[in-house]
Amino acid sequence: MEKNILVAGATGNLGLMICKALVSQGAKVTALVRNQSDAQKLTPLTQIGANVIEVDFNNTSEIQNACQGVHCVVSALAGLADVIIDTQKQLLDGAVAAGVNRVIPSDFCTDYQPLTAGKNRNFDLRRAFREYIDSKGIQATSIFNGAFADILKYNTPILNLKNKSIAYWGEKADWKLDFTTMENTAAFTASVALQDESPRDLHIASFQISPKILKEKVKKINEQDFTMQKLSELDEFSTNIKKQREENPSGEQELYAKWQQAQYMYSMYTTQHTKLDNQKFGEIEWTSAEKYLKSFLK
Repeated sequence: MEKNILVAGATGNLGLMICKALVSQGAKVTALVRNQSDAQKLTPLTQIGANVIEVDFNNTSEIQNACQGVHCVVSALAGLADVIIDTQKQLLDGAVAAGVNRVIPSDFCTDYQPLTAGKNRNFDLRRAFREYIDSKGIQATSIFNGAFADILKYNTPILNLKNKSIAYWGEKADWKLDFTTMENTAAFTASVALQDESPRDLHIASFQISPKILKEKVKKINEQDFTMQKLSELDEFSTNIKKQREENPSGEQELYAKWQQAQYMYSMYTTQHTKLDNQKFGEIEWTSAEKYLKSFLK
């Protein structure tokens, strides 16, 4: 029987990709969007045949009605506490009230569980919502994809195309970093959503690469010898991030404040996926490091 999967946050990049992946895998898709959403953002959803339902995310009854007959709820919502905790709570409560058996929360990031609370604001929000999910008795699966591979294009310290440098912290030149393309994340999420059951936590990565190997691959692709640079010890980095946050209180209202970006860097160098679940559900063509780097290096 065709399974109905509801996707919240379907107008975002990841949400739309998940919807497309679900359709390609034979699912019926319900796209849950906010009332009065931009019509232009709804067009790609209707074009793939998704059933678009506009709701007030503060109204649990409306969400419950939308969740009737749904096999799994997937959240691709992004934001701060008002979204990751408050809105997702409303979404979960509506799903539970409708008798939905499974949920995939918006945990598309590095596995935050081994990290010390307070080291990453956005991860702390997800940790708080995880506790709420686990108190509800619904089957939940978090998909941890490390970092989205897109950040390699953004001139972060990990790969700075302008400065032709590759940076790291501590003694981590050989530390494997987890990267997953958004397309791979969407395809895997769709496969998991269509299962009757799945583990509480799943870890994926399109590729795992260290700063040292990244330097080698860049040189192989464009014949440029990027500089390797140790920026500081990890404890110094952590102290500096804390100072940045204290000096920029307005950043608490920004999804990606400068200090929050630094927290993501710190997290990548302090935890990693030691075992991948890439092959657990279906056949996915995982993007290699070389193929991804070739897509934007010249």
